[in-house]
Amino acid sequence: MHHGMWQHWFGHGGHEHQGREGYCSPGGGGWGGHGPGRHGHHGHGPGGHDDDFGGGAFGVRRPLRFLAWKLELEEPQVAELAKILDELKTERAYAAVDNRRSTSAFADSLGKDAFDEAKAKEGAELRVKSAERLRDAVVKALGRIHAVLDGEQRERLAYLIRTGAISI
Repeated sequence: MHHGMWQHWFGHGGHEHQGREGYCSPGGGGWGGHGPGRHGHHGHGPGGHDDDFGGGAFGVRRPLRFLAWKLELEEPQVAELAKILDELKTERAYAAVDNRRSTSAFADSLGKDAFDEAKAKEGAELRVKSAERLRDAVVKALGRIHAVLDGEQRERLAYLIRTGAISI
């Protein structure tokens, strides 16, 4: 990858911070750890956290550049990974909306004199279906990522996941 591209991405003369350079996830559901964001070098989403693997207040730029750096990705790989992460971000946004709807249904089931079991079941079913859709999206994304990476890059990614440097 061209050195100037790294400088553009990182804005630090082509280098990145050492340590657990991921991005924290309030829900624990993405690519992340703790890193530049917690040191005040980059902005945070709501609640002081950036979400990871495409699910937070920002797009795919931070997890993408982290993975590009750690996995030494070529430009075509970065472009494909950007698409994958963006699609997963969209799925996570739908799941967040579903979570708010299910929470509302749970509250509605309790808000009257008599417990509304049907409303509670509606909220629970929405949560299950949402979790299933998100599960399927994550599995699909992992398969697509596997196809984009070479063997060494897949091994490095697996290591980052196993050690908690990033999370899914």
